Amino acid sequence: MRTYVCLPTYNERENLEPMVRALLERLGPDDRVLVIDDSSPDGTGELADRLADEHERVEVLHRPEKDGLGPAYLAGFDHALADGAELILEMDCDFSHDPDDVPRLIAAATDADLVLGSRYVSGGRIENWGLARRFVSRAGSCYAQTLLWAPVKDLTGGFKCYRREVLERIDLGSVSSRGYAFQIETTYRALRAGFRVVELPITFADREAGNSKMSGPIVLEAIWRVPYLGLLALLGRLR
Repeated sequence: MRTYVCLPTYNERENLEPMVRALLERLGPDDRVLVIDDSSPDGTGELADRLADEHERVEVLHRPEKDGLGPAYLAGFDHALADGAELILEMDCDFSHDPDDVPRLIAAATDADLVLGSRYVSGGRIENWGLARRFVSRAGSCYAQTLLWAPVKDLTGGFKCYRREVLERIDLGSVSSRGYAFQIETTYRALRAGFRVVELPITFADREAGNSKMSGPIVLEAIWRVPYLGLLALLGRLR
């Protein structure tokens, strides 16, 4: 099945080339790496263009400004679906998600509609995080899981493999989360639509190069979006 790996980038020049090369080594000859760059001022977009010139399996989407993780992924999904992708992956470009795990997620999609690389199932773990950051991350996942009654332990995780049928069914046009709430919303919509979601244990490692994109507004969006999604589901307005 033809696979696209979507890599949203903003100031990831240090990580982009090694990540792209690692993915190309692990993907099949018909698969693609799609870089979605939000006009990074550090030259990430220019580097992505060079990599696309060197490798026919690398493609680039340039967006005019930094507009959030969710809109970047939605643009990538639209591009991949239009090009006939059967599997669409999303992952971070900073090596928090190990490219060695990509073939595992692809293989698991044989028997699942949405595969999540999970930090919080048995065998999953986090490296190089302090206690405060571990607490915030785990609390966020538990908060979403409890309020939405969702049988997924890592709702905030961003390492995923979708079958195209999931993205075609869940009404991407109505997905409005911009930050990490996007991860919660898309997984919850897939569950509500009756798709089979499975979690695979992964090791999540903190980035070694570049800066985190986490911010206060992103956290606040996730806090209010979770009960809002639950209300939409209760009213029958979530598809």
